[in-house]
Amino acid sequence: MIEQIIILEHIDPVVFFGVNNSNIQLLKTLFPKLRIVARGNAIKVTGNAEDVPLFEEKIGELEKFSTERNKLTEEDIIDIVKGKSPNVVKQENLIIYGVNGKSIFARTPNQQKLVDDFNKNDMVFGIGPAGSGKTYTAIALAVKALKSKQVKKIILSRPAVEAGEKLGFLPGDMKDKIDPYLQPLYDALEDMIAPARLKDYIENKVIQIAPLAFMRGRTLSDAVIILDEAQNTTVHQIKMFLTRLGMNAKMIITGDITQIDLPPSQESGLKHALRVLKGVKGISHVEFDKADIVRHKLVQSIVEAYEKEDKRVKKIKLEKEPK
Repeated sequence: MIEQIIILEHIDPVVFFGVNNSNIQLLKTLFPKLRIVARGNAIKVTGNAEDVPLFEEKIGELEKFSTERNKLTEEDIIDIVKGKSPNVVKQENLIIYGVNGKSIFARTPNQQKLVDDFNKNDMVFGIGPAGSGKTYTAIALAVKALKSKQVKKIILSRPAVEAGEKLGFLPGDMKDKIDPYLQPLYDALEDMIAPARLKDYIENKVIQIAPLAFMRGRTLSDAVIILDEAQNTTVHQIKMFLTRLGMNAKMIITGDITQIDLPPSQESGLKHALRVLKGVKGISHVEFDKADIVRHKLVQSIVEAYEKEDKRVKKIKLEKEPK
């Protein structure tokens, strides 16, 4: 008889063990000769020298499947233990599987271009209107890289421009002050990573979410780094951010140059960076448009109405200019 302790590093216990340890009970049925005890993120198994290594091998396959797909049903367990491939519906343009096995995939050609360019370049700019999926796709790519162990951490940042990055007048501690500006990033992550696992990642700083001002002085290596709402950075801020790029790291910068909240006298760092970095090898630019909008159908109509109004105002200004 031998005893082996198997540590499960990347699983969400609720997903892997099942409700009321139902998945462990099933494994006990499938391996009747073994004594199996699960506690925390560890499984202790006792049995003969032939059955224990086979059990360990199957647990490894189940861990990989559970981590990739964020689900583990009884049917999946039976198929994997019996050496069959689980019945998985293949989704075209799939990026990752989200919570409960939800398929997260590129829904438009430009979203797919962001995926392709991310795989080929270390820095990608995704520019386009609200609702075009640029930030959501970027975060999905970061989560995929983390799960596949291409990187060790994800760093997500936004400029807290609405409060001028001077947050002292807001109630609560620093986390309470900055979280409202970062909530859209949390929302996307909650779609992709099970709650217990996400909490663990954040507590252990595997996933870091912070305002742009907190990036100063850091070198960001072994990471996917995302700057969202980059149109609200100053020229100095975005230069500071872009030069944080370290070894084995990739950056995605997203923004909408039609929604700049900076004072009129201040140039958007995003617009400046797009102009200065045009043609630099290793940097890609993906231009999203209203055809990429995947929110409520009214959002596309709203974007079109504002574009029409902007053109009307520009036309009036041109007509008033002295010739």
